[in-house]
Amino acid sequence: MKLTKRKGFNFLRSYFDVLNELPNDQDKLEFLMAVINKQFLDVDPELNGIVKFAYISQLHAIEKSVKGWKDATKQALTDALPNPPGGCMVHPRQQEKEQEKEKEQEQSNISSTKVDFDFNSFLDHINQTFKKNYRVVNDKAKRGIKARLKDGYTKRDIFNAINNVKMDQYHKDSDYKYATAEYFSRSKTLDIYGQELPIKNEPKYNGR
Repeated sequence: MKLTKRKGFNFLRSYFDVLNELPNDQDKLEFLMAVINKQFLDVDPELNGIVKFAYISQLHAIEKSVKGWKDATKQALTDALPNPPGGCMVHPRQQEKEQEKEKEQEQSNISSTKVDFDFNSFLDHINQTFKKNYRVVNDKAKRGIKARLKDGYTKRDIFNAINNVKMDQYHKDSDYKYATAEYFSRSKTLDIYGQELPIKNEPKYNGR
């Protein structure tokens, strides 16, 4: 692998603060490697879930730092490579997630176009979790949920997202005003919050 031309970068306090909010050492390592590989090699990481959310929250500062070095030195961080150094970019746990997602996608393509999803249980879970009183899942949200399941996301991803949003400080501060059925039908929401984390008093996923 080509060595970086950059000698160092400023590790901001905001990186440290976000790092300490991550729930376990694997997530922290994944976040750190993403920051380091971008700063030294200008490699955009492939992340999922809460680590992706943490990295995106610092992306402006990270890209500004990389651009500042390029503009000052008038050169790239490394010599041109035929392929990006993926071995240092992707954490083994991330590779496993990608493989699982590919399998789910294959199963989705083989299965019938009919999507079996209990929208009543889905709505009840939202109302109970966020103390809301939504009465229906509108057609847009239903179409979104069906599309996500066909894309390879799972019912568990959707219910994990509901549980994780409940624990998210941003959503707590906004009194969960964005926690609607339509919000949980978006791929971006499932990418950020769909991972399974050890949450205290988590409502059990009923498997439907």
